[in-house]
Amino acid sequence: MLLLSLRNIDMMKKIYSLLILLITGFSGLYSQSAQAQAKEQDVFVPISKYIQNGDAESLSAWFATNLEVDILGTNNVCSKQQAKQIVKEFFTAYSPKSFVINYRSGKPPMTYAVGNLSAGGSKFRITLFVKTQPEGNFIQQIRIEKE
Repeated sequence: MLLLSLRNIDMMKKIYSLLILLITGFSGLYSQSAQAQAKEQDVFVPISKYIQNGDAESLSAWFATNLEVDILGTNNVCSKQQAKQIVKEFFTAYSPKSFVINYRSGKPPMTYAVGNLSAGGSKFRITLFVKTQPEGNFIQQIRIEKE
């Protein structure tokens, strides 16, 4: 009888150890998933920096091959190169002082952010739509509206 009890205790220890391993494994997967989601949202960090600095050249590296650019009501579907020129002209006319993202939403493959730009003595609302593709994240649409 004592031998049977010891076997049961050993079996319970093995089951307990297995449960601990399973729980630890699932929490690790959850942690990796949370990190992946945070990484997706981080795409707006460098984009924000380039907008705040008025750096159309660096910002254009994030542009899709063709994208929609809507600046102050003038809407264009254009190439990456054309979009870079349009944004550069905007930054020349309105020198950025600060840019803060106030809202982020969506989930891959399409996320978006809305922020406020203070530039050239005026305030603007900028909306960015970013598409996640196997090759990377690309701005599909940038909209700049005067507040």
